Formats: sequence, C-alpha cells, structure tokens
Amino acid sequence: MRKIIPHPSYLILHTSFRNIIGAGKRTWLNVTVLSFTFVMMVIYNGLIDGWQQEAYRDTENWETGAGQIWHPQYDRFDVFTLQDAHATVPTELQTYVANRTLTPILITQGVVYPQGRMQNILLKGIDPNQQILSIPSQKLSQTDEIYVLIGSRMAKSTNLKQGDRVMIRWRDKNGVFDALEILIADIFDTKVPSVDAGQIWLNLHTLQKMTGMPDEATCLIKSKDCPVNNDVDGWSYRDVDFLTADIRAMIASNRAESVVIFSILLAIALLAVFDTQTLAIFRRRKEIGTYIALGMTPKQVIRLFTLEGTSFSILAILAGCVWGTPLLLWFAKTGFKMPEIEMDAVMGDTIYPAYELSSIVTAIVLIVCLSALISYLPARKIAKQNVVNALKGKL
Repeated sequence: MRKIIPHPSYLILHTSFRNIIGAGKRTWLNVTVLSFTFVMMVIYNGLIDGWQQEAYRDTENWETGAGQIWHPQYDRFDVFTLQDAHATVPTELQTYVANRTLTPILITQGVVYPQGRMQNILLKGIDPNQQILSIPSQKLSQTDEIYVLIGSRMAKSTNLKQGDRVMIRWRDKNGVFDALEILIADIFDTKVPSVDAGQIWLNLHTLQKMTGMPDEATCLIKSKDCPVNNDVDGWSYRDVDFLTADIRAMIASNRAESVVIFSILLAIALLAVFDTQTLAIFRRRKEIGTYIALGMTPKQVIRLFTLEGTSFSILAILAGCVWGTPLLLWFAKTGFKMPEIEMDAVMGDTIYPAYELSSIVTAIVLIVCLSALISYLPARKIAKQNVVNALKGKL
C-alpha cells in the first residue's frame, strides 16, 4: 500500500500548532495582551464612529438641514456681517419657500437683560410652520405677547425659566435701537450648541416687523426634497460637507490621538511576542538543528517560527471575539457616559458606539500583519546557521 507523505506546508502548520499549545503560559500571556489590545481598538474606534454619526445626524436635524443658501454678505463666524446680511428671498426660491422645502432664517444682533444683567445675543427668526429643523418653532404662535424659544444652555447662562419675561434690545435696519419685553414660551434641549448658546428664537414675521425687514432673510435652510444645489442670484449655496467641516476636523484630530494610543498598546503587546520568539529560538537550538537535519530548509524553519508568532495574534482575535463580543454589545446598549462639562462640540450626555466593519477588519489586519513581522525579525537569523552547529545547539 502506497504511503501518503504530507505536504511540507501541512507539516509546518501542524508543528507550529503543537508548539503553540505546548508553550503553555507563554502562549496565553501573549494571547491575553493581544486580545486586550484588539478589543480596546474596536471599542475606541466604535466610540469615534458613533460620535461621528450622532454629530452629523443631530447637526443636520437641528442646524444645517440638507444644505443652506446664504446671503452673499453672511458669514456665520463674523457677527459684524449681520447688519448688512439680509435681503428679500430671490424670486426663483420663493416657490420652494411656499411649499416649505426651504425655510428662511433672519439673524440680527441683540442684547438681553436677565436679572438686570446685560448679555449679547443673536435674535433668530424662524417660520413657526417649518418642518425641516427639529427646533419646536410651532410654539412661536403670533399673539399679543412675543413668544420666544431658548435652548437649555441659554437658559442656564441667563437663569431664565419657561414663563419668564425679560427685556431685549435690538437695532433695526436703519440703525435705530428699540426694546420690548418677551415671554419664554419653551426651553428646548439639543446636543448642537450652535443653535442654543447665546441665541433667542422668534417668529420670523415678528422679527421681520421688529427690524423693518419685511420678507427678508439672512439664509435659507434646505430640506432633502428641495432640488436647488447651486448659487442663486448671488446667494451662495453651502452643502452639508461645507457646513460640517468643523466636525470632520475635530473627529480627524481624535483619530490622530487614537493612533498614538494604539501605537503604545501595540508596542507593549508586540514586545511580548518578540521576546517570546527570541527566547524560543535561544532555548530551542537543538530542536532547530533537528528540523534542519531531518530535511527542513532554513527558510522553512523561519516560516515555522513566523507562523507560530502569527498564531498568537489569530488566537488573540478569536479570544477577543469570545470575551469581547458580550462586552461590546453591552457597551452599545448602555453607551459611554460623558462628564457634565460645557463643550462647543456636538456631543450628548451619552455616546453610543457604532462598530463599523471596516474598523474591525483594519484592526484585525494590523494586528496579524505586525505580529507576523515581529515574529519574522528574530527568526530570520536561522537562515544563516551552519547545520552542524545547529545540531549541537549552537546558533
């Protein structure tokens, strides 16, 4: 009967597996460190991805809509442009304003006097019937009193509550100052500080009348159903990418920080693998000589030790999936509680991670490839050995 001789690659794989299992505590030490690093990478990337998705979603729902069309002189970072940044909505866009796929916003400077103090603010007029933004503008009905909305941050900084009356002052389009008393109709809670801090929302028609700017606006908020994607009569179209550039910059900064953290964790984990492989080559000199004497080439021995080191990372990923999956699922359900501090970023009290497949695959590939590289470095010296010296245990 003809005897089947196993393929050399199978022998290397089988021998590598036996050596890994036989290493005992050294194997599980490396697996534990690598699996911890893998799970931490997935958790941190999940937090960044979850924050990114939440920030984009909330910013679109509360501030940017599906895009904006700006008056040519409007600059959201320069309040001094507001005095001249208003005009009648272009005729081409009035049809979309009428069917509420565009909603006009009028912005002007003002001052509020809570408890006798003075605080500079922005007065923003919005259509009470709009349905593009999540701002509860339907509460700004026209009555004998002037109802306004403020956010929770604004309420905290001014110490105002729902139902309070407070004096505001503004300047109309001719530069004339005027003042009146307003009523806080509601206080809304949002994660987007740019529609909350230092701002008071009024009925658009009321603010137009107060400033002497009938049918005028500073910018237009677009819904997804509005087909306008270009400049119109000098008014500048701003897409969502332009309006969320600051969010992308902040997330990119956090990505850069994560690279530093993961580099440290990986360096610690891979150092353990490197030390293990270096020690194994030193202690297994006669074993290496026996492999060579039995017909294995030095390159095959290198492949054996490299595969052993790579197996640490594969076992670590499997172990990480076993103990990390319940942890990741629990974390996705409960989220990560944020400290109660005032931030300009779009961030809620709790961040819920979002585990992207691309982030997980990247972590797996990175750990496996680096483990293979760090295992190859000490093993490559085997190719330079003399067979006789290797049999004697001398490397």
